[in-house]
Amino acid sequence: MKRRSILGAVAAASLSLSLGMGAAQAQDKKFTIALIPGLTTDAFYITMQKGAQAAADALGVELVFQGAPDFNPVTQVPVLDAVIARAPDAILIAPTDTTQLVEPLRKAHDAGIPVITVDTFIGTGQYQTGAGDADFPLSYIASDNVLGGKIAARALAAAIGGEGKVYVSNVKPGISTTDQREAGFKQAMAEEFPNVTVLETQFNENDANKAASQLQGVLAREADLKGVFGANLFSALGAANGVQQAGQTGNVKVVAFDAPGSIVDNLSTGLVDVAIAQHPAEIGYYGVVSAYAHLTGNSIPVSIGTGFTIIDKNNVSDPNVAKYVYSE
Repeated sequence: MKRRSILGAVAAASLSLSLGMGAAQAQDKKFTIALIPGLTTDAFYITMQKGAQAAADALGVELVFQGAPDFNPVTQVPVLDAVIARAPDAILIAPTDTTQLVEPLRKAHDAGIPVITVDTFIGTGQYQTGAGDADFPLSYIASDNVLGGKIAARALAAAIGGEGKVYVSNVKPGISTTDQREAGFKQAMAEEFPNVTVLETQFNENDANKAASQLQGVLAREADLKGVFGANLFSALGAANGVQQAGQTGNVKVVAFDAPGSIVDNLSTGLVDVAIAQHPAEIGYYGVVSAYAHLTGNSIPVSIGTGFTIIDKNNVSDPNVAKYVYSE
């Protein structure tokens, strides 16, 4: 996935084109772009909305933010259908399943509504290839989640001294981002840290209480457990709470993916050792910019990658780091 260089290029090119030659088209019509998050209550998506709104304000676009309260295709598809019925000029969406959202999103495509996926993807995430049944979205804008998993593995291995037993606390199979984070984590551990044993993944269905119970169950079976990687917010919060409830804070290290205020507070207290912060505001911003560029006749990349910031107790107070803490 291309990273910051192309992200910056898209921003500069899209803004200049849209405010220049594209502005003439925009004067005749105010575009409406819909953003459908994975769920509306997660700080990650709240922060993404703020970035998207900033771009919409700069470009004179109406942004519609509509989603479900939980990360589930059963609840997301009706929201998507309602958005399609409103016929926006473009849809940005974080699909909640790689396969179950393909046909619902095809309805938008068949209705002539351009689709861009943000954070998560459908199919393989390889778009505009002419192959497969899920290549119709124009672009995928997200963090490089395999790389993020590798970063988490290196952070956890460093925290436990390069040896011992660890496991991944994850949501469920079939979610593109968390699948990739787990894969990257396991790949880095296998290739770089031969003295670390990765135990069976525990799937918690996005339930922090379940993740906490699972941590205690793993600890009961593996008394020498050294660490856990929480592949998303609820996995990490639950794992940290489980460590605390077991009286093992500081002994069992926790690396969290994502950095809302609740995770950052846990960094300060020692419940969480490292947080891998994505840049969701950038994802939302460049989603709107890319959609606008397409609507005004400009080409956009089929993939745009955003970066990460590693946060721990040593840098959490640094303003250059703190700005990447998610809004809540």
